[in-house]
Parts: sequence; structure tokens; C-alpha cells
Amino acid sequence: MTDRTVSLTAVADLTETGAVSRWIGGRPGLHVLDYPGPSADASMAPIVLVPGISMPAIGMDFVAGALARKRRVLVPDVRGRGLSQSGDDYSMVAYAEDLERTITALVDGERAVLVGHSMGARIVTLVAARGRVGPGGVVCIDPPLSGPGRDPYPTTRAAFMGQVEQALRGTTAEEVAQSWPTWPERELGIRARWLGSCAPEAVGATHEGFESEDFFEWWPNVPEPVAFVRGANSPVVPAAAMTEVTSRNPSATVHTVEAAGHMVFWDNPTAAMSVLSDALRAVGP
Repeated sequence: MTDRTVSLTAVADLTETGAVSRWIGGRPGLHVLDYPGPSADASMAPIVLVPGISMPAIGMDFVAGALARKRRVLVPDVRGRGLSQSGDDYSMVAYAEDLERTITALVDGERAVLVGHSMGARIVTLVAARGRVGPGGVVCIDPPLSGPGRDPYPTTRAAFMGQVEQALRGTTAEEVAQSWPTWPERELGIRARWLGSCAPEAVGATHEGFESEDFFEWWPNVPEPVAFVRGANSPVVPAAAMTEVTSRNPSATVHTVEAAGHMVFWDNPTAAMSVLSDALRAVGP
């Protein structure tokens, strides 16, 4: 198992989030950032916001912070990332079981709205399809549609592994910008400080799962209310794939972030947050 790195400078980023660190026991132990939201408004269902393949919870802070102006938001460090422990299984089922455990421990019987981006979208889709915790709605943002017999995931495993290895040896915001030139400066810095917390074996196994596990096995079984969001220029969810997305789950509302690729919140933050607000209204309070 590869060593993971989280510097004291990186940990200091947590103090700026306004979130509380929560810890879920068991194997593996899990860490969650809990943004309390306005205490007076109990009418809004809490949101569980699940990040992508190489994104610790802190990387979603700017999204969670905006959502937390109106309601409670929970952002988990998926196993093998951030401050959550590594595991010996990085299948989508293992990730789903972790999220079910988190919801059971922290949401106190409320029906949380599950929102996931990329890998996180696959996770919330499977959790909803399994039905072991009752979601109060699902927002699925640009999930990998690759899988057996389908086009491969457009970013190679080698590219992901190269970025993680770069972070493990030590990187900077300037170096990260070579891969993500349009990202805001703050988000480049957070990625530089936190990407080393992602275990290479977790990232590699998840990428392999993008090819061996089929999103469309779960998607038809996601109950309404459900919304599907894609970046207009995303190679992960090409426009041609939307016919299958809509036909396999006709109850889903469809929303598009213009002038954005797969990384919708980083490519076009203002439009992405507006579209997410629309999707959240579509799935209810």
C-alpha cells in the first residue's frame, strides 16, 4: 500500500471551510466535512455531496460552501482519499456501502439529497438504486458512461497516475495549472496540497472500474425525483449518449452547464452553480 501525504499546511485549509470534521468508525474509517448550514431552516433536506476520482472533500469546498448558505451539506472523503483510511476494495459496491454507512451515522433518519460528480455521481446512483437508505432525491453530475462494450473513459489511467505521483513527490499550484489551466487560483492550490492524500491504488482501481462496471446497470433503477447534469462540452458524457440516458430513466430531468467540460464547477463556476440550483429545485426541497 502506497504512503499518502497530507501536510500540516494542507490540514490548515480545513479551518477556512467553516465545516466540522466528522469521523465514521469501522473499516475503513471515514472522514466527512459537515457544513451546518442555517440552523433556523429545518425545511431543507441536507445534501450529501460526493466528489470524483481524485478529489478529496476539501476540493469541493467552494461548491459546498455555496450550498451551505441554505442547508446542511456533508462532503465525504471517499475511502483512500483525503483523511479517510485506505481500503482493500475500491469497487463501486464498496464505495456505496461506505456512503450508506455515512448517511446512517450522520443524517439521523432525514432523507438527504444525494449529489455526486463524476465518480461521485456513479456512487450516488448505485446507492439510490440499492435503496438501502432512502434518498430524498438524486442529482447525478457528469458520471462516467464508459463500461463493458462502451467507449473508454476519455482520460487515461496513466494520466491520472502521473498527476498523483507528481503530488506525492511534491507539487505546486503552478505545476497543477499545466494540467488544469482554467481553474481558479485557490482551487489549484488546494489540489496541489491535497492530491497527495489520494492513494494511487484507489485512483487506479477506480479508473479500471470505469471500464469494467456499467453505470447503466444502476441508472434505470434510480427512483424519482432524479436529475441528470452534464457539461455541454464533456467528453465523459457526450451529447450522443443522452438518448440512452433519457430513455433508460425517463423520470430524470436533464440540465446542461454551458461552456463547461467534465469539470463543470471548475470550468464555469457561476453557470454550474446556477444549473445545480435548478437541478436541486427539480428534485424537491
